Amino acid sequence: GVMFLWSFSYNREPMVIAAVPALIAWLILVERAEKARYALGWTLLIGGVLIGYVYSWLAQTIHDFGASFPQALFNVQYPAPGDPALARRVAEALAPLPVVQDQNWGLDHGTWSVLSKAYPKADVPVVQLSMDATKPPAWHYEMGRKLAPLRDEGILIVGTGNIVHNLPAMDWGDRNCAPYDWAKAFNDAIRSAIANDEPEKVVGFEALGEAAAKSVPTPDHYWPLLYVLGARLPGDRAVFGPDHIEHGSLSMTSLMLDSRAPAAQAA
Repeated sequence: GVMFLWSFSYNREPMVIAAVPALIAWLILVERAEKARYALGWTLLIGGVLIGYVYSWLAQTIHDFGASFPQALFNVQYPAPGDPALARRVAEALAPLPVVQDQNWGLDHGTWSVLSKAYPKADVPVVQLSMDATKPPAWHYEMGRKLAPLRDEGILIVGTGNIVHNLPAMDWGDRNCAPYDWAKAFNDAIRSAIANDEPEKVVGFEALGEAAAKSVPTPDHYWPLLYVLGARLPGDRAVFGPDHIEHGSLSMTSLMLDSRAPAAQAA
């Protein structure tokens, strides 16, 4: 059958070290899906495209965040293996785009923070595909379209980030505070576009003006969603898991795109 896709929003600190409500709702979403044979995650690169993986069971866990974060996060190790055949398959799917294959690139926090909860045994081979930071949103969406055939091969396409990700505006002291009006308006608009299968609105998010500019001050946390939506197939249902905003300006809205009938999804 056709593999589902995930787009997971995360708040790295509580999601990894505490059983917060968002994590609980998100794991319910995971339980509704079939286990993947392989997983494809994302990292960021300024110019060019790279397939990164560690061809070893002891994959490098990259702790790519500031020293002010809790030590518990730096203690996390996620030794999921890489898979050179999977890397080659992803590169083939993106041809003729030149893709560099790097056997020494570990898993950064955008990948291990979610997969460590979805597959805690680290028994699903993982590779990361870099996102070319020099390209516009439509390019990232088209890359997702090229990757859609991988869904027939047991490959889980996972996009992690946030629809709304404005750290300077966050109320760090109150996770459950009311969201900013602009954050709610943007999150609602993008969620609606996903539910109605209107990817052009998600790709063209900048048309939402000030709400978009404040919600996506830098695009690195937003782009992974475009790859997931690019790999969406006709008939895919958008199943939402956590669907709220934390700290005023950090969206936790997550979704699974599933080709199965509703009865199979609920099983």
